[in-house]
Amino acid sequence: MALEPKPMERVAVIVVGLGFLMLSACSSHEPKPVAQPTPDQVRGHADRGFDKLKQEEQERGVQTNVPR
Repeated sequence: MALEPKPMERVAVIVVGLGFLMLSACSSHEPKPVAQPTPDQVRGHADRGFDKLKQEEQERGVQTNVPR
């Protein structure tokens, strides 16, 4: 005669198992920090952004002004 676990015992085992998995996942190694950009990289990105903005402004100036 084999002993079968009761439904509540199965639920308890599942809950404890899931709790253990969540704790082990949360306690894993922290992710490595993202490398900070150098000042030259920041300056380059800013310069490209300003150049793009100037180009868009020039293109808008060429278009006819439509009253709003």
